[in-house]
Amino acid sequence: MENTKKILFLTGDFAEDYETMVPFQMLLMVGYEVHAVCPGKKKGDFIKTAIHDFEGDQTYTEKPGHNFQLTYSFADVNPADYEGLVIAGGRAPEYLRLNQDVLNLVKHFADNNKPLAAVCHAIQILTAARVVAGRRLTAYPAVGPEVEIAGGTFVSVEATEAVVDGNLVTSPAWPGHPKFIRAFLDVLGTKIELGQPATLASV
Repeated sequence: MENTKKILFLTGDFAEDYETMVPFQMLLMVGYEVHAVCPGKKKGDFIKTAIHDFEGDQTYTEKPGHNFQLTYSFADVNPADYEGLVIAGGRAPEYLRLNQDVLNLVKHFADNNKPLAAVCHAIQILTAARVVAGRRLTAYPAVGPEVEIAGGTFVSVEATEAVVDGNLVTSPAWPGHPKFIRAFLDVLGTKIELGQPATLASV
């Protein structure tokens, strides 16, 4: 089914591999046009991802991931063109949040009550954009103090869970992808029936 509805997908160098690959591919699967972007890079450029895993240490381990090809140029983004925004986690958010254009994009989606999804460390961008005050959200546990400092309510849930507060969908890490992506599709108004094509509809 041809569809012109677009999702903006923000990632960057050393974003988490699953948190980049999986949401991007699943949104394509259900029929959205997904513009994967990174500041300072253009369509066709690559980012390097990192694999974060949980192997019994006090924090996650990190290994080289894939090279991921961007599908759109960050400089050409007009946030008004998009149904929603997804932000990948990993190490990328710690530097992406220093970019004022990134923060302005996030503010557009928050201020206009558009669907906004962030996973793991991506919540660092939300706190830097100052869009979490008065909101309930989750994140990788180490980001929890930032959420509270920024005026949000940090919700501690298992890594397999997601938290929804209005237009905002968050999850602690990639094990939460099934619920995270399902919740984001619900907020978008996308209906999927087994055996039937996905139906894309704006809420």
